[in-house]
Amino acid sequence: MGLRLQILLYLVKSSSSSCVSLLFSDSNCSQLCVGNGTCACHDGYQLRQDGVNCEDVNECLTGSHNCVIGQGCINTEGSFRCQRETSCGTGYELKDDNACQDIDECSLGTHNCGPDFLCTNTVGSFRCHPKERCSDGYIQDAIGSCIDINECVAYTTPCPHGQTCINTVGSYTCRRNTVTCGRGYHLTEDGTRCEDVDECRAGNVCGDHGCVNLMGSYRCECRIGFIFNSITRLCEDINECRHYPGRLCAHKCENTEGSYTCSCTTGFKLSHDGRNCEDVNECDANPCSQECANVYGSYQCYCRRGYQLSDIDGMTCEDIDECALPTGGHVCSYRCSNAPGSFYCTCPPTGYTIAHNGRTCQDIDECAAGTHNCSVSESCFNTQGGFRCLSFICPPNYRNGLTVHSNQTDVNLRCVKDCQHGNVGCSFDPTQLITHTALSLPTFREFSGPEDIVFLRTVAAANPAPPPGATDVFFKILAADDQFSFDVQKRSDQGMIMGVVQQVKPIIGPRDLVLEVAMDYVISGLVSRRNIVVIHVFISDFWF
Repeated sequence: MGLRLQILLYLVKSSSSSCVSLLFSDSNCSQLCVGNGTCACHDGYQLRQDGVNCEDVNECLTGSHNCVIGQGCINTEGSFRCQRETSCGTGYELKDDNACQDIDECSLGTHNCGPDFLCTNTVGSFRCHPKERCSDGYIQDAIGSCIDINECVAYTTPCPHGQTCINTVGSYTCRRNTVTCGRGYHLTEDGTRCEDVDECRAGNVCGDHGCVNLMGSYRCECRIGFIFNSITRLCEDINECRHYPGRLCAHKCENTEGSYTCSCTTGFKLSHDGRNCEDVNECDANPCSQECANVYGSYQCYCRRGYQLSDIDGMTCEDIDECALPTGGHVCSYRCSNAPGSFYCTCPPTGYTIAHNGRTCQDIDECAAGTHNCSVSESCFNTQGGFRCLSFICPPNYRNGLTVHSNQTDVNLRCVKDCQHGNVGCSFDPTQLITHTALSLPTFREFSGPEDIVFLRTVAAANPAPPPGATDVFFKILAADDQFSFDVQKRSDQGMIMGVVQQVKPIIGPRDLVLEVAMDYVISGLVSRRNIVVIHVFISDFWF
């Protein structure tokens, strides 16, 4: 402890620098102290802003290095170094001073010369020389083999002028030149010069075309429709259709050898000039089964009434089955039968006849024609497709109210109430009149709704007579078919009250029905009088 204190005191006394006195303080320089509390740095460093620490200077960035062109600067701690930017290449090696030095492959034994070759070093490489030499006229290849030298190629002029060099194995010979003639010429008999070849005599070079001899060549004089090809030296056909499109033929052009031909599309024929086309009247050949109409370039087939053109060939006329058309069911009123080109309508075998229009079936009125078989006591009533022999009889307590029969076909019967003396029940019966009538109805093909069939007329309610004092009237169906096919409605027409009997449902005939309709008159608020209309309905079996 005492020795260490003496050393420190000695350092303090012997030093005049104030940096030494700083050893007793908390601050000191990282590298050098220059006195008066100032710090400094070694070469390659610079003082930081704190004035104490030093940092490396990057000479490569500041440009303070001394690297030359071709070298790159690499910064190091406190200094830098220069390094070559490119390698030395094959045959060289880089030394520590960045200099390239040749590699002696022969001494290092890194060459690839064979056992029959000697290695000779060169700058950046080496050479292999054969140990044995080849004789004259030969040269040694890379593997030591002796190969022939082509003196005719290796030397510029191995033979004198006027002679040709011919190579031989290990040597060469010179031969005197001979005359060589070009194409179109041949050597004369003495072999000293060339003369023209007359190709026109030598062979049939132009075929059936003309031939003109030229010096060293020839030319063919081609016929019309051909052109001479100077490359192939032949006469080639001219395709007129391609050279003059649309100008030679009206429709179609076809090239031929040395010429061309024109043709027409379907429906046309070639005119006399061989170029234009004219329409063909195909109807002259009767292509259609019935009617034919010529059109420009074609034709059109037509059919007579009752026929239609076939969809298959467009020429044959096929019969139209009018009865099978969607409207065929309405062509005839009863039955339609097809015929070639037409149709005809038929009616039921009895009771009908065909009308003048040939389609509608008309009922035959046997009663009017007198073709019925009713007796004298019966009335003939015509129905659709037939007739009925009717004989109506009034019930008890009623008498026949008809005064005169106009003819035998009158089937109406009015039965007026006629009570016997003392018949109390008859007197109180409100039914005063029973009327019998007949009605013929068809079987409707399409029943679209209620049909008015009978109109029952009466007097106005304000008219006091007859019946006296009646203020209103009601209509009621007393009897009908079990299908309730009828209904009655009360209507007013210009002050007249009437009852309208309607068919409300379709009825399939033949069928006979009896329909009873009551007409009840209101007198003093009570139904005091009734008239009954008995309607004999005959439904035919014919569908309309």
